[in-house]
Amino acid sequence: MSCERVLIVGVGYTGSRLLGRLDTAVGLSRSAVPGTGNRFVVDLDDADATAIESQPGDKVVYTVPPARDADNDLRLERFLDRLSNAPARIVYLGTSGVYGNHDGATVTEDTPVNPSTDRARRRVAAEQTLARWCAGSGAEFVGLRVPGIYGPGRLGTDRLGAGTTVIRESEAGPGNRIHVDDLASAAIAALSDAAPAGIYNVGDGDYRSSTWFLNEVARQAGLPAPHEISRDEAFETFSPMRLSFLRESRRVDVGRMRDILRPEFAYADPAAGIAASLAEEKSVAGKLSE
Repeated sequence: MSCERVLIVGVGYTGSRLLGRLDTAVGLSRSAVPGTGNRFVVDLDDADATAIESQPGDKVVYTVPPARDADNDLRLERFLDRLSNAPARIVYLGTSGVYGNHDGATVTEDTPVNPSTDRARRRVAAEQTLARWCAGSGAEFVGLRVPGIYGPGRLGTDRLGAGTTVIRESEAGPGNRIHVDDLASAAIAALSDAAPAGIYNVGDGDYRSSTWFLNEVARQAGLPAPHEISRDEAFETFSPMRLSFLRESRRVDVGRMRDILRPEFAYADPAAGIAASLAEEKSVAGKLSE
């Protein structure tokens, strides 16, 4: 894969980490980033996104979420319409939210999708669109169903500083998450010709709750622990977005990823991922203050 040109569509939080690890990758970014010569600017909300045609890739990693106010993923449709040639493989970073609520039970790739939110329904539609397009064009489709992504800048320390509340541990459901660098590793593994096409759940396989996670961040960062409340209290006080996550609980099995893709994860223990993320935040802050 070292000589292949990989096009990363969406150089955001995950895409930028992935771009930094692939020597032959080019990133499609919504806006210019100073000092980076391997990105070009295309706004997929622009109906005239013609620049895509001049940036083909042997393989593609697509990370762009659907727009929130659209029934169809016009961003994805514009990208596919503008491709001059079909790539050999498209890796799509979707969401494990497509499974909906399972009251804490385990879901596998064979579990039927049952999205309960608009954002999850849009992701199901995007998976189906890509699967059909790939079948018609001869490209291979790999869908990665991704849980919550954490890493530097995404630890919730701002919420802890503001005195956030969480569900008490005894009432919290299982957590599903992955460090951003491990997600990049999973995407790189999915690009390999040796990896069969298809759907894979990804995650670190550690199912400790989000309550545990925020408490561990607070402990390592030296911040006050979050205030714990009951589920009943949460339903009265949480925002609609937080409630949408509270209403869904599942344990996402990642055995297929481990057995077939076999990515090399640095942070199977999220406590280690939290420590590394805090250290990177401190290093970046130190450089900015120089």
